[in-house]
Amino acid sequence: MNGADVRSAATAMTAALSPGTGRDWTVRAGDLDWSCWTTAAHVAHDLVGYAGQVAGRPTDGYLPFDLRVRPDAPPAEVLAVAVAAAGMLAAVVDAADPAGRGWHWGPCDADGFAAMGVAEILLHTHDVTRGLDLAWSPPAELCAAVVRRLFPDAPAGDPAPVLLWLTGRAPLGGRPRRSAWTWRAARG
Repeated sequence: MNGADVRSAATAMTAALSPGTGRDWTVRAGDLDWSCWTTAAHVAHDLVGYAGQVAGRPTDGYLPFDLRVRPDAPPAEVLAVAVAAAGMLAAVVDAADPAGRGWHWGPCDADGFAAMGVAEILLHTHDVTRGLDLAWSPPAELCAAVVRRLFPDAPAGDPAPVLLWLTGRAPLGGRPRRSAWTWRAARG
């Protein structure tokens, strides 16, 4: 995956969440314990963290910095921060040395960080749209790319429902909703 994928996911997030910026973002984001506001801020936090890992190329842990979104920022501004963070990750991924590795529970290439960034955007946009009662489904092409990169043992099927099942957000056919899951981003 690459920066264009991260930008596409951010565009999808913006289209899905912008109509809801006037709503109450203190409500729970779907089945998460976080509010919609906190979930959107978390997306921004993770994307900036991923960008730091790609650029800094640490080998044994996360760089010691954090993004803090002002607690008084209204939903539209929190969304803008998430979109800006996606832009940062996209730019860093596109500029990265293909042989370079940053740490995310092992050595991870820029492709893996792009995939995790897209996953964060799509999955948490899904969570927030559920909390705000906005109709939305993650884009199939992006879901398929995330599933291919992060979940090598995924079952076949429509990529959006498969991704939601893989990450414990929904049942899939006769398969019950998962209570535990992990993705595999690290590559040697």
